Amino acid sequence: MRQDMSVSLQDVVVRRRGKTVLGPITLELPNAGFTMVIGPNGAGKTTLLKVLHGVERISSGSVSWSVPSQTAREGQAYVFQSPIMLRRSVRANLAYPLQLLGLNKADISARVTKWAARIGLSAALHFPAPRLSGGEQQKLALARALIRRPNTLFLDEPCANLDGSSIREIEEILREAVQAGAQIIMTTHHLGQARRLADHVVFLNNGQIEEQASAAPFFDAPSSVGASAFLNGDIVE
Repeated sequence: MRQDMSVSLQDVVVRRRGKTVLGPITLELPNAGFTMVIGPNGAGKTTLLKVLHGVERISSGSVSWSVPSQTAREGQAYVFQSPIMLRRSVRANLAYPLQLLGLNKADISARVTKWAARIGLSAALHFPAPRLSGGEQQKLALARALIRRPNTLFLDEPCANLDGSSIREIEEILREAVQAGAQIIMTTHHLGQARRLADHVVFLNNGQIEEQASAAPFFDAPSSVGASAFLNGDIVE
């Protein structure tokens, strides 16, 4: 059963080699639906996701979850822009996170069969995952994250370099996950995708939050100059 998990950042700063790459950021995110993190290249989107996921060391400030830190970590999953495949079969990739959870073999087999069918890889369960196409690898990475039914799923440009058919399939899977109660926090360069999926938007520029709002008012009438320029396709500095 999924558990409601909300997260807040207070005056978070990330510095690398003496340079501030993110922050200061104070942010509270909704605990359901799609939160889209958008902004120009180098704005700090991936860094923000890693801070939220707990894999980026912060220089100052705090990250707080509404549940104990161990519960928060166990309830999260992260999918990178370039999917990381175990050098094993499709079946082994899907089964691995369930084995870590200690599920019995029958439950693992049932979930693996279900998700392989969902991503169209039932006939490839014994195929080496690294030899799949880019779109198939991304769908497998997504299924491997969702198979353990996380409360919060972090996605870093999950549809980059994919064709329209693969993007459509992945978006459908993500909608199903949200409908089942998952919270998705995702970066994307595709404004069309952000408009299709977002419930809430965080606009980053130069490592700081320039605007955050519900999706409809953000896309209809952004309140910041930078967000307005970005949505119009202008260069944002």
